[in-house]
Amino acid sequence: MASKMLFPLALIVIIIALPILTLTSTGLLSVNLLLPASGDVTAINVGVYSNSACTNELTSVDWGTVSPGNSEEMTIYLKNTGNAQITLSVTTNNWAPASADGPITFSWNRENAKLNPDQVISATLTLSISEGIVGISHFSFGIVITGTE
Repeated sequence: MASKMLFPLALIVIIIALPILTLTSTGLLSVNLLLPASGDVTAINVGVYSNSACTNELTSVDWGTVSPGNSEEMTIYLKNTGNAQITLSVTTNNWAPASADGPITFSWNRENAKLNPDQVISATLTLSISEGIVGISHFSFGIVITGTE
């Protein structure tokens, strides 16, 4: 008699547990890949600083850990240290691994901006990681900021 009562009870438990197991396998179990990142900053004809008073020179950028599908922003300050107006540009180099250049993109908001002698402006650096990135767990690259007369 007890075994006959256990069958409906077991069936009820399975019916209640099945949606929970389905939810767990589709929504609650996920794997996030976090990418440690860093980069060197080289400046040509312009000063690069981490503060608006231009007292803390910036020679590297630590992006921290960035998740695929996300972007990180950082504000820096640029100062024309020369005696003529300059036009700003940026390039990247030394991607490690080289395959990171593409699924990881770098941009800024000051391309072709004019900067007068002793003028200071802020710039926003943006690092974006493709959601579909695979095979890269750590990366680095160089940022070259140039002021051309």
